[in-house]
Amino acid sequence: MTADFIYLASQSPRRAQLLGQLGVRHELLLAAADEDAEALEAVQPGESPTAYVQRVTALKLDAAVARLARSGLPAAPVLCADTTVALGRRILGKPQDGEDARRMLTLLAGRSHRVLTAVALQHGEERHAALSVSRVQFTALDATRIASYVASREPEGKAGAYAIQGRAAAFVDHIHGSHSGIMGLPLFETAELLRRAGFDC
Repeated sequence: MTADFIYLASQSPRRAQLLGQLGVRHELLLAAADEDAEALEAVQPGESPTAYVQRVTALKLDAAVARLARSGLPAAPVLCADTTVALGRRILGKPQDGEDARRMLTLLAGRSHRVLTAVALQHGEERHAALSVSRVQFTALDATRIASYVASREPEGKAGAYAIQGRAAAFVDHIHGSHSGIMGLPLFETAELLRRAGFDC
């Protein structure tokens, strides 16, 4: 029998909000304090953005499935996702501090970049995965606008040092791809994975 809910292994409130749009009930399955989630996000030498985001998502799902097995919680499908920003082959992850955020935004200003979000679903012994790739064109940004945005602290914890659903929407000239994917959970791809697991999206 298919469970009537899934576990979302993500601390992102944006992903939880987006998943709610699909009408699928979910419970959070968060990492324990002793789990080193940041270590999973380390980039390997020569790794492409596509390989990176897919590998990190798979590792996060492995950790979440093991966490569920240890927890004694009811069995249900587990969903994970990871997002990265890429300028060519350069991976722009979460900024370490304000100066790092300023550096990233300066690189992105007036240029086009890719936002890659990988999503994966573990359903019993089966694993389904998908990748959303969107292109985002930023307008030109001067140092003052960048400094003001960094001062808002919105870039903290965001891949590429910006959140398209926040103030940085004013920087975006146009996008080609999935707005929900840029936010962190591509709804089209996620719905397809959930349908494979028996959910009506």
